[in-house]
Amino acid sequence: MKNYAKTGCLKALLCTLFSGVCSLSGSAYAQTLFLDGPPPPADPGRIEAPIDLTGNWVSVVTEDWAYRMLTPAPGDYMSVPLNDLGIEVANGWDLEADNAAGLQCRAFGAARIMRVPTRLQISWEDDYTLRIDTDAGSQTRRFNFSRQGHRPMLSMMLENANQERSWQGYSVAAWENIMINRARMFYRPGSEGPPGGNLKVITTRMTPGYLRPNGAPYSEDAILTEYYDTFTAPNGDDWFVVTTMVDDPLYLMQPYVTTSHFRREPDDSKWNPTPCETWPPKPGAIAPRW
Repeated sequence: MKNYAKTGCLKALLCTLFSGVCSLSGSAYAQTLFLDGPPPPADPGRIEAPIDLTGNWVSVVTEDWAYRMLTPAPGDYMSVPLNDLGIEVANGWDLEADNAAGLQCRAFGAARIMRVPTRLQISWEDDYTLRIDTDAGSQTRRFNFSRQGHRPMLSMMLENANQERSWQGYSVAAWENIMINRARMFYRPGSEGPPGGNLKVITTRMTPGYLRPNGAPYSEDAILTEYYDTFTAPNGDDWFVVTTMVDDPLYLMQPYVTTSHFRREPDDSKWNPTPCETWPPKPGAIAPRW
């Protein structure tokens, strides 16, 4: 099982990293739309960030409310594509044993933290490190951009393959679909188009944790891929949405994909850091039978 898991892990990693190869022809065609050539590549990190994720944010639970706001009943893993081994491990969940062993943060690891009802503070720790702090669980994530010019994300990951495992793992980041000079596409000279682009983050070296607080597991071989996009609502509110994909050859039959929404807040007056804590399921809660 261990050899299979690591082989599957490598396969999932390669599929994640090179999924955009098939769209190269479309990208080449898109470049012809620019009047004076494609836009210059952005520098890694803060200098040429096409979107602004910094500030204070609050999660808005728009899907899976019962699975995010409450601890589901034991055995309720609906929509989590656990394989037989994953179900077996999940069915052995023991909240009291986790707490006694100092593993309260199993449900607050990188693969789930963006699904936790929480507030975020996002800032640039330096020009190449985007930092995310959560008040739920008091967790800190760091997205590491290349400090040596543009490099493949795979190269950055292999360079840090021996990082110590942690709840938040080690994350590499890169801007994608950047259109810095959109004034040159379909706009009159001198006019400015809206900024464009999104953030891609790949996280490995995670300590095993839970995809759901009732014990649905992910293993140390899991690979977390995220895409961050921003938009402005008709009422003027700023939002970002993160699309999360968890690949785990040990416990999942297929990638576990979710989307989570966050709305910008004007200040940090509601910021309230708390330690990792998982509430027990409601008394009498049972898994649905479908």
